[in-house]
This record gives sequence, structure tokens and C-alpha cells, in this order.
Amino acid sequence: MIKVYCYSRCTTCKKALKWLDEHGIEHEDIDIKTEHPDEKALRDYYRISGLPLKRFFNTSGIPYREMGLSRKLPEMSEDEQLALLATDGMLVKRPLVVGDGYVLTGFKEDEWKAAIL
Repeated sequence: MIKVYCYSRCTTCKKALKWLDEHGIEHEDIDIKTEHPDEKALRDYYRISGLPLKRFFNTSGIPYREMGLSRKLPEMSEDEQLALLATDGMLVKRPLVVGDGYVLTGFKEDEWKAAIL
């Protein structure tokens, strides 16, 4: 069963969960605000995903903007970025989907079809 880190008030998360339900895909929903992944899990997800680390950041979120991360991230090491992501689930791009051998950030239907179906 796949894990879906999401936020209940996020419209993208709602759309993604609906897509999973429509395709009959069992999933465990995890509230990213209260049960966000720790640094070790994020490090594993990053490695498995093959994505740039920037794709793990919720660049449209308030904490990202308030912290001025668009300026700071390029100067931070990967270790610093992963440690920062682990401090606040609202910094993490959502939904964050963790399946057997894949990790997806955000909801892009074509990526989801290729990985999940």
C-alpha cells in the first residue's frame, strides 16, 4: 500500500486522493502537518525519487516565502536542505507519495499513471 503525505485543506491533495480512489488504489493517508517525514525518511525518499531536491520543497507555501528560501536554497548544502525540510511538514511539496520503489512529489497525472498504474 502506498503512503500519501497530504494536507486536508490542500486542493491538490484532494484532487490526488480522488484520483487514487477512482483508480481503486489503496493508500494510507498521512497528515503532513502533524506527521511529517523525518530527515532520514526524506533522505531515503530523495534518493529513491531521482528528483532534484528542490522538487521536495513547497515553493508556493507561506513558510517557504517567509523564510526567503528561493534565495537561500542555492547556497545551502543537501544536508542542510534535508534537515530544514524535516523541521516543518508545510515546507514539503504535497502530496508526497511513497510507493514500492518510487517517490512522487506534487500531483502530475502523467507521472502518477506511469509510476502507480
